[in-house]
Amino acid sequence: MSKIVPLISSGAAGPLGVLHLPRLWLKASLEAAGKLHPDYPGCGKGYDQMVITGLGLNRDAVLGFLKASKPTYPQFEAWIKKQPGVKLDKGSVDALNASIVGYNHADDTRKSILSASGLADDATAPRDAVNLNNLDDWFTVWTEELK
Repeated sequence: MSKIVPLISSGAAGPLGVLHLPRLWLKASLEAAGKLHPDYPGCGKGYDQMVITGLGLNRDAVLGFLKASKPTYPQFEAWIKKQPGVKLDKGSVDALNASIVGYNHADDTRKSILSASGLADDATAPRDAVNLNNLDDWFTVWTEELK
């Protein structure tokens, strides 16, 4: 069986309104089940950590819960709401979402992703990491599963 590329975009939010949270749930859950594509961390130091820190969560507790409980996405959000010190107020969520939307990859990463997808690195090319990561995910699926 192929390992799974997490195709939920970092630009997607669940009912709590937190961008990237559904992708974090998917990646960490796939890793816990031994099904995550090897090119992806179950919980990396980029967006994954930004969400954990931005919500005031404990990384080990998040990963432990996902591994032990295998929750649905709504169950994961319900667990988050019960965590002490969690920051789900509008200001905190808006600031976290703005940091996700506003994050840009380094030039070499952008150029590599665009080149792999056959896109020019010109004024029309995406600069933001959300869209570049989408391109990277889609290219990986095409390369390994569709072509």
